[in-house]
Amino acid sequence: MGTTATPEDVTAALRGVVDPELGGDVVELGMVGEVTVAGGVATIQLALTIAACPMRDQIEADVKRKVTALPGIDETVVKVRAMSAEQRADLMAVARRRARDGAAPTMVNPLTRVIAIGSGKGGVGKSSLSVNLAVAMRIAGYKVGLLDADIWGFSVPRMLGATERLEANADRKIVPVEAQGIQVVSTGLLVETEETALMWRGLMLSKALEQFLRDVAWDPDLDYLLLDMPPGTGDVQMALARLLPQAEMVVVTTPQKAAQKVAARIADMARRSYMPVVGVIENMSGFTTETGSHYELFGTGGGEDLANDLGVPLLAKVPLDPLVVSGGDEGTPVVIAHPQAPSAVAITQAAARIVELVPPAQEETCTARIAILIASLENAPPVAGA
Repeated sequence: MGTTATPEDVTAALRGVVDPELGGDVVELGMVGEVTVAGGVATIQLALTIAACPMRDQIEADVKRKVTALPGIDETVVKVRAMSAEQRADLMAVARRRARDGAAPTMVNPLTRVIAIGSGKGGVGKSSLSVNLAVAMRIAGYKVGLLDADIWGFSVPRMLGATERLEANADRKIVPVEAQGIQVVSTGLLVETEETALMWRGLMLSKALEQFLRDVAWDPDLDYLLLDMPPGTGDVQMALARLLPQAEMVVVTTPQKAAQKVAARIADMARRSYMPVVGVIENMSGFTTETGSHYELFGTGGGEDLANDLGVPLLAKVPLDPLVVSGGDEGTPVVIAHPQAPSAVAITQAAARIVELVPPAQEETCTARIAILIASLENAPPVAGA
């Protein structure tokens, strides 16, 4: 009498069935439910993302072919159902993790700390903060790069006073432009004028980000690479999570409740993409006149509430300040032009807090820690009687 395959054998065979869209096998993706074998018939519960999945026929045929080839299996019955919302969320989490693990290398040194500055909506001052945070970190003594990932709405070149064009080196890699001591890459450094519209579809956006990471000769000694992200949770954000597994997120919001709820979406996207949220910056946090009168133009408490909801620190509350606007228009960020202005002080504090929470990788290596320990022992006072 021949040996009949067991349910465990069937499950093992199903690991050879790959979902063509998600790139993982159906077992790993959590699509296989109960498996039974009785009287030469293997019955498999298979959950697809939706009942009308376009790849249903191919997946079902692959399942039957793999399982029916097992010893003692004369027939394979596949019972297809749609996943629950929770199962779909779990499946997408696995798919995102696989995409990240299989990401091709970029020109960004793995030791470079990558900080994405994101927001759920436009108009919250994210680009101004990205520019000033990058400059504040450079003033603090760190090597900093800034990637303007807001492909359509590029504004970083003007805010930093960058006028050079991006060019390629002998190795056919794009060379970042230096402005205010920072390495800068932006589509604004490719177009002829600031008024030129980039009429690109979603796929081209993520491809542009991919090229900026894989074909740019970023300095391998960069301590930090900041990314000024486009608003929302679309193609560019998902591409970032796939291409730069070391990326972490700083969420920007304004005090009003509506902005806080929208900003929560970018934080949700980050966490579902395995991107840690470092903290929250509340921008446009009140306005003080020259006479000392203070106005909460956009309400109060949104940044603090969001930080509490996410369980992360509120990095700073940056007040409304005309000097931020003029500095951006003139290409001289407020942290350089007016370092004592309340907005510049708040941004500098936020930059210092980010460095504290996400220290340069070189300072975190085992070798660095050993060197620090040795130095401390060499400088320690002699022990009595030694």
